[in-house]
This record gives sequence, structure tokens and C-alpha cells, in this order.
Amino acid sequence: MLAQQLVNGITIGSIYALIALGLTIVYGVLKILHIAHAGVYAMGAYLGLWVYHLVPNLFLAMVGAMILSGVAGIFIERFLYKSMLDKSRIVPLIASIGLFIAMEEAFRIISGPYVKAFPVHFKQKPWIFGSMRISAPQMLVFGVTIVLLVLLWWVISRTRMGKALRAVSMDREMADALGVATERIILLSFFISSALAGAAGVLVGVFYNSVYPTMGDIPAYKALAIIVLGGMGSIPGTILGAFLIGISETFLIGFVNIPLPRDALAFIVMIAVLMFRPYGLLGKE
Repeated sequence: MLAQQLVNGITIGSIYALIALGLTIVYGVLKILHIAHAGVYAMGAYLGLWVYHLVPNLFLAMVGAMILSGVAGIFIERFLYKSMLDKSRIVPLIASIGLFIAMEEAFRIISGPYVKAFPVHFKQKPWIFGSMRISAPQMLVFGVTIVLLVLLWWVISRTRMGKALRAVSMDREMADALGVATERIILLSFFISSALAGAAGVLVGVFYNSVYPTMGDIPAYKALAIIVLGGMGSIPGTILGAFLIGISETFLIGFVNIPLPRDALAFIVMIAVLMFRPYGLLGKE
């Protein structure tokens, strides 16, 4: 049972990581809390479902959702945040919350208020190791998460764009003064973060076989708890925090049977860690 709960926790943590990474990237570059990122995550689920209905191929649905979500992220930066970067941080935060609410209402009006099924049929049989069982949807989550995390690591660590992204994250004004194309880097950060959110939306839609307008409500605040837990702006810390919360939730609910709502546990874990690590797991003062 412990091994099975560990598998379940890693599955949930993988999804949390993809959602929270985008929020971390945007915060690292612009130092704003992009709450509408949860709306992009829900948009990715709807876009993936739409592409899957057009071409019943899950790979194409995933790629299509990531590209379209990335483009949506660029539009959000251009038409919402760009004019607010010189304002107080509370201004883009309020605007982001308003955009998130508007996106949810748009999903409800366009697609209806009811849950839509994501009708993917897997031919792969579950892997069974003793009493531990890994289902085909879990294999999908593991595989996509590993590929995207490795690809993100390569872009950030091994490319000129990644070096420029890190420079802008450290000091945007200095990077601009030294000739870094900060406008392009900001657009790149929104494209990458939104594409990751789109991939997470498709994975959640397939894993739970459901897509609905308010599916971004819980990730909107849980992703915030994860990036605070990991250390604001720290990509490795966000990944570590996502898996810590995913595994903690699964063990405390499925094994310990703690009588608390599942979604409250993320903040309990965050508070417990911040009592000893005020700047997060891998954050810096």
C-alpha cells in the first residue's frame, strides 16, 4: 500500500509541477503573480479536447494545446501586463485575478457549465509489480512530465535563450542595459509557462476524464502555495515542492486517513516547512 500511495503521490506531484512551473517562470522574470495562469491551464484542457475531437490523436492534441496555450500567454502579456510593469505589483495582480474570472465565465458560456469527458482509450495494460499498479494514464503523466522537465532544463541551461532568460530573471534592467532583448525574453517566458500549463490541462483532462469551466479554481491557489514552499522564483524548488505536496496529500489522505480536506493540506505543508525554512526549500533571502 505504501508503494502504491507513492506512485499516486508522484502522479499528482507531476501535474502540480507542470502547473506551478509556469507561475514560477513568470514570477522569476516579471516578479508578478500570474493568477490567470490557472485560466490558461483550463484553456489548455479545452483546446486539447477540441483538437482531439478534430484529430483523434492524443499526441497531436497535446502539442496543439501547448502551442495554442503558449500563443494565448503571449497575448496576455502583450495586452494585459505590458502596460502595467511600471505600476505597483498589486495592479497586475488585481488585473490577473479579473482575467482569470473572465476566462472561467468565457469557458462556461462557450462550452457550457457541464463536465465534458476526454474520451481517450488506452490499449496499454497496467504495469503490475507485486501489489503496486501503474495505470496507462499514470504512465502518460510520468512520461510527459519527464520529457517536458528535461526539455525545460535543456532550454534554460544549455541555450543562449536560457542564459538570457536567467539574466533577465536576475536583473531585468541590467540585462536590458547590456543588450539582452528583454521584450523577446518576456514573451518567451510567457510562451513556455503557458505551454506547460496547457500540457498540464490535457493531462488532468485525460487522467480524470473530465474538463469543466472551473477546473482552474484549486490550481490557482495551490500553485501559489507550491512556489512559496519551493522558494519564490526557484525552478528546482518548485519541482521539489510540487512533489512534496503531491506525496504528502496522498499519504495523509490515503494512508494516514487524516480528517481534513485534501486541498487544505498544501497550505499545512507549506506552513510547516516555512516555520523552519522562511525562504522556502531552495529559496534565498
